[in-house]
This record gives sequence, C-alpha cells and structure tokens, in this order.
Amino acid sequence: MKPLIRKLVEAYGPSGHEEHVREMIRAEIKGLADYVSVDPLGNLIAVIKKKSKSGKKVMLAAHMDEIGVMVTHIDSKGFVRIVPVGGVFLNTLVGGRVRFGNGAVGVVNAEDRRGNPASFDQVYVDVGATSADDCPVKVGDAAGFYRPYEELGGRLIAKSLDDRIGCAILIEVMHGLKRTPHEAQFVFTVQEEVGTRGAGPSAFGLEPDLALAVDVTGTGDTPKANRMAVKLGGGAAIKVRDAGMLSDPRLVALLEQRATEGRVPVQREVLEGGSTDARSIQVTRAGVPSGCVSIPCRHIHTPSEMVDMKDVQACVNLLVYTLERPIELD
Repeated sequence: MKPLIRKLVEAYGPSGHEEHVREMIRAEIKGLADYVSVDPLGNLIAVIKKKSKSGKKVMLAAHMDEIGVMVTHIDSKGFVRIVPVGGVFLNTLVGGRVRFGNGAVGVVNAEDRRGNPASFDQVYVDVGATSADDCPVKVGDAAGFYRPYEELGGRLIAKSLDDRIGCAILIEVMHGLKRTPHEAQFVFTVQEEVGTRGAGPSAFGLEPDLALAVDVTGTGDTPKANRMAVKLGGGAAIKVRDAGMLSDPRLVALLEQRATEGRVPVQREVLEGGSTDARSIQVTRAGVPSGCVSIPCRHIHTPSEMVDMKDVQACVNLLVYTLERPIELD
C-alpha cells in the first residue's frame, strides 16, 4: 500500500485542479467496479452493484484535492503574489516550496525579515524569474506544497495526506472486498478544501441510503495540543461530531459494533474545528444518514502531515468488514 500512498501524496492537485490525481486513481481501480464515471464537477465515481435485495446503497467519499495557493499578481521583477486556496497557514509557508501545474517550482518568502508574515499581502513566491516577461507562471495559476514523502518506521510524512490517504484507503477497500450485499459507491471528490463542494452534488445524483466520509482528523497527542481523545496509533477514529456536522448515532453504533466483532482498534472522535465531505452529503435531497471514519493525523494543513500505518490499516479493515455484512439502521 505504501507505494500507492507515495504516488498519490506526491501528485499535484490543489482544489479545482484534481485532473491528474483523478486519472491516477482511475488507473488504479480499473476492473474493480461495475462502472466508473466522472460527473460534471469532476468527481470520480466507481460503483459496485448491489448483490442482495436487502442491501443498502452505501456511499464512501474521500477527497482528491489539496490545499494550495493561487497567483494574483506578478511584479516587474518576476516576483509572484498569492492568495490561499483552502486553509493555508501563513507560518507553514515561509521558506517552503510550492509547485505549479506546469511543473514550475518556487520558494515562498515574506517581506517581514523575521519570517512572521501577518497577512498574505506580505508573502511572495520567488520562481527564479528576472522579470515579469520570463516568469513561468501567470495570474490564476495554482500551486501546491512541494515536499517529498518520507517514512519514519510505521509512520508516514507527506504533504496532502489530507486526503490522499483517504483515497488510498478507498482503493484498498475496493481491492479487499470479497463480496458485499450492498451497492458500494466509491466517490473521489473535488474541492473539499474550499467548502466540501464536490460531495453534495455527487450524493444528489447517487441517492445513497447512508454515507461515510473517509478523511483525516486531528490528534491530541502532541505537546500543548488541544485536548482530544484521538492519538496516532490508536486505531481508526469514528467521528461523533465536528464543527460542520453531527454523525448519525446509528452509524456510530454500527461502526463500533463492527469494530468489536472484527477486532479492529478504534477510538471515538470529537473534533472542535473543521469538517469533511459528510457535512454536504448529510443535507443532500431529503437528508442522508452520514458519518465519518477518520485517520488520525498530526500537523494537518502543513507540508509535513503525519499518519500511522496501523491506523490506516484499521480504517481499511473496518470499512471492508462493515461492507461485507448486513446494515440495518432502524
């Protein structure tokens, strides 16, 4: 699974520019679904058809996009001004590198010599140009963080683990499913980082009976971290609440029951800030019972996010075990 994760996390794909990631995933899932399609927004949808009359339509969603920046202005010397695409923290930018869709790489710096910019107005990207005329990018071009994947034993460090790790988990679940009575709807969504925009329309078209987002969540196991009962290596996190949604209690109970039956390590998640695609799916059409299986992740929205492979495998095992068995929410 690690080679797949590395391939996905090192790919370029800021919100609104997920094409390359989508084609990589499409190649990885070839032959695993009954049909594969791309909807008008760019969501990649792979469906394994229902094998039982009592089966449910179960939507699993992981987003392909990553946070990034976009060019707003290029001055006469070729220095590039930017705005954020998604939740970019200023303190993670200075001294880092970004890569544009055409392959151009730039170094991020700030007018503040101490490297503590107060706003994006003080930040620029140096792409090595000598003038605006020889600048390799243009206004409106997007870039993502540029940082290599690394392994620290069983822990992985990379940019865009949020949420390429979720995409990798969905691919692994598709490989691992032996037989499911349900219609399993695997959706690799776009534009989650700018307002969970892709998931709602895809759910509207698929009309699932229930849905689970698969995304990263924060942890409470670092120095001075917010108090949170999630830690790296503690297992898959079953979301109860985040800032954008309340998980359906029936789904929380179902996932915990399946985890006990399958001996899958899990932990409960209550997240103070942030949300997932489940927020948009939940309020689609007349409403969709929704929840989230989360991957504990340190340093979210930085160029060096960190996950533990034990938690990743626990998420895969929990989803496979759940999909291979009956689901009743009444």
